Amino acid sequence: MSAAAPSPVAVVDAEPLERQGEVLTDAALTFLAELHHRFTPRRDELLARRAERRAKIARTSSLDFLPETAHIRDDPDWRVAPAPPALEDRRVEITGPTDRKMTINALNSGAKVWLADFEDASAPTWANVIGGQLNLIDAYERRIDFTSPEGKSYALRPAEELATVVTRPRGWHLDERHLRAADGRAVPGALVDFGLYFFHNARRLLTLGKGPYFYLPKTESHLEARLWNDVFVFAQDYLGIPQGTIRATVLIETITAAYEMDEILYELRDHASGLNAGRWDYLFSIVKNFRDAGPGFVLPDRNAVTMTAPFMRAYTELLVRTCHRRGAHAIGGMAAFIPSRRDPEVNAVAFDKVRADKDREAQDGFDGSWVAHPDLVPVARASFDAVLGDRPHQKDRLREDVRVTAAELIDIASLDAKPTQHGLRNAVQVGIRYIEAWLRGLGAVAIFNLMEDAATAEISRSQIWQWVNTGVTFENGERATADLVVKVAAEELAAIREEIGEDAFGAGRWSQAHDLLLRVALDEDYAEFLTLPAYELLD
Repeated sequence: MSAAAPSPVAVVDAEPLERQGEVLTDAALTFLAELHHRFTPRRDELLARRAERRAKIARTSSLDFLPETAHIRDDPDWRVAPAPPALEDRRVEITGPTDRKMTINALNSGAKVWLADFEDASAPTWANVIGGQLNLIDAYERRIDFTSPEGKSYALRPAEELATVVTRPRGWHLDERHLRAADGRAVPGALVDFGLYFFHNARRLLTLGKGPYFYLPKTESHLEARLWNDVFVFAQDYLGIPQGTIRATVLIETITAAYEMDEILYELRDHASGLNAGRWDYLFSIVKNFRDAGPGFVLPDRNAVTMTAPFMRAYTELLVRTCHRRGAHAIGGMAAFIPSRRDPEVNAVAFDKVRADKDREAQDGFDGSWVAHPDLVPVARASFDAVLGDRPHQKDRLREDVRVTAAELIDIASLDAKPTQHGLRNAVQVGIRYIEAWLRGLGAVAIFNLMEDAATAEISRSQIWQWVNTGVTFENGERATADLVVKVAAEELAAIREEIGEDAFGAGRWSQAHDLLLRVALDEDYAEFLTLPAYELLD
């Protein structure tokens, strides 16, 4: 006799939204309850394992490839499943949240793929979580449009011109407090975002000749990839769609995952589509894991750590080699520049940097790359067109010349650059400005001509924490101290007040953002993710 189905997940402490019943059907809530019942306990075990691994890194100040999985790395024969037609050509991907305007603009952008983001580019307000699901459903049903306050209208182009959607759910560490299971616990946000999207759109996408495709964020080990694979197998059986219909691209944006790329692809091999190199979260992960490992692991200003740094080259070249050896796509990092309508000189300099970055990725063997703004799609496409021509990818470039050691992935000490006072001030500026917007429900924020997301705030506050706790001395002889950070934060808060005016300052959440930044940057106990305490302040 089979076990009874769990009771449907319940909505708690959330004002009802218009049309939310179209997403939160009884059948969908029952599916979420099944996912929670079957997989949340393993999620909890894996989060505990993260803490154990971090404690080991704190003791040893080292990482290595796993001896117990050497047979997977050494086996030359296994491959991931062939890419479906909709994911064969990924030369340009645009990223962004799932608000209504972005949904239309991203689909129309000319990019091959849109990363529809419920994670770092989206603050998880109830309206964003449910509204994003509705916007994707409406887009597939071609009943989506948008008119700006200025009267500008937005509508979808013909279906054959639209980007393929690859949805990114939240990471394993975040819960969705507004959806509770019968056991009284909040359902993990990853299962909510994945479950609602898959439940409502899997068959709809198959009808359109595509499928439910996902980006998996914040993965720290192959065991977490195995959990996702088991979720996929169950979900496909639950809806009665063929195994392998789901395809997943894993972001290698944690330092621990960089040592398990082969194993991550192996665990997901029937569902794997590729790996992606995520720059800011990767640096954040290095600081988080090696934050107390001494001066040899202190990163300089974040903008001084380019993708040409030796340890970043080791990471990206290993990623390309691993992907192509296994028949998977290798997707490059973000071009975050936001073009200025007022300053063509700024645009010219930035476009040159973007072009050089994308040229390097294409020449290194990547099959595609990310941009944050539609105006950058042609720039990135030109770089990849020059290398790919009419080919959809370059997975035949096996990069057998690449040999990366465990030590090279964490050779931070080889960097010439050092932390600067300007870097400290920029970290405070960006941290306050981003957190304030996040607390108002905005996850993708243009700051100083760059599109910033939660990863930006994480690296900013983590570097402040590391510099203070390591006792860094800046170029002018001043030492990084908590008192100095407090002073700079007060100056920046006053500068923002003067810049935007008293009314706008009072209408914002600037003081809360200032206080939260100082809390997660200066507390002795380092918060694993700033979005955890920030979520408690989110309306």
